[in-house]
Amino acid sequence: MIEQMQRTDLAVELQEDLSDKEILAGVHVSTQVNEDNDIKETKILIDSPEGAESFGKPMGTYITIESEELRLGDEEYHEPMSQVLYKHLVNMIGGATKILVAGLGNRAVTPDALGPYVVDNLYITRHLIREELLDNVYDISAIAPGVMAQTGVETQELLRAVVHETKPDLLIVIDALAAMNSDRLNKTIQLSDSGIAPGSGVGNHRKAITEESMGVKVIAIGVPTVISVPAIIEDAMDMMLEAFGRNGMREAIEEFTDEERYELASEMVKPYLARMYVTPKNIDEAMKRISYTISEAINHLHHSYI
Repeated sequence: MIEQMQRTDLAVELQEDLSDKEILAGVHVSTQVNEDNDIKETKILIDSPEGAESFGKPMGTYITIESEELRLGDEEYHEPMSQVLYKHLVNMIGGATKILVAGLGNRAVTPDALGPYVVDNLYITRHLIREELLDNVYDISAIAPGVMAQTGVETQELLRAVVHETKPDLLIVIDALAAMNSDRLNKTIQLSDSGIAPGSGVGNHRKAITEESMGVKVIAIGVPTVISVPAIIEDAMDMMLEAFGRNGMREAIEEFTDEERYELASEMVKPYLARMYVTPKNIDEAMKRISYTISEAINHLHHSYI
């Protein structure tokens, strides 16, 4: 038996894993597609403890924004994606104006550098407001705390100390995520108001960063940048089954549960590949581009402030 772990950080993928007839109480899903800019938005609301337990995610709102154009490297395309992300961000922020942004991850490892890259592009205003050089703007501060392997300190502990000293109304955490569908890498942005457990998608569980642990509301923004080797094998199995058509082999494998199929895929690549994660070869370019898209959505708060 392989070590059980969550294979994805994306709520939309957990929802897709449900059978067509499986409806969970307390879980509400809505989807809309804007054909003008090729952006798909999926909103999942979990509003009961029973729904959270059945779904495998904490109670809250999870919004997924997807577009193939985000992956293709069109430099002009960041604007419509930023606008959509900004729209949902404003709704989640509510009346908060003092915001701390935490760019999680390891700057030295490109697939994990999304958070620090976003922080690099932010318009920071907290110090300017305190020196009375700016007025009528959001009070934005930011930190890229690194990872435990670099600091020896849990990210949650560092952020809790910063929150205690700076007293923001809201904490926004940015982090790279794991997906179980390769088609979602570098083209998907997830926004949620339930916090985040850094590293959960790759089996590297750190202390959760939530409203309960931080003492302020937490919004998480993430992009899937890695996928496990067993998940890739599972994707390939789906493609092979589709090619085989209806036959005994396909019907037999379709009887497997998702966990059984993932375990089979892991057995096929044991011993060391089962714990390996891979990322697209253009990850350097993608991280710079997508981090700018996210930072522009946050920076747009200043332009809209009244």
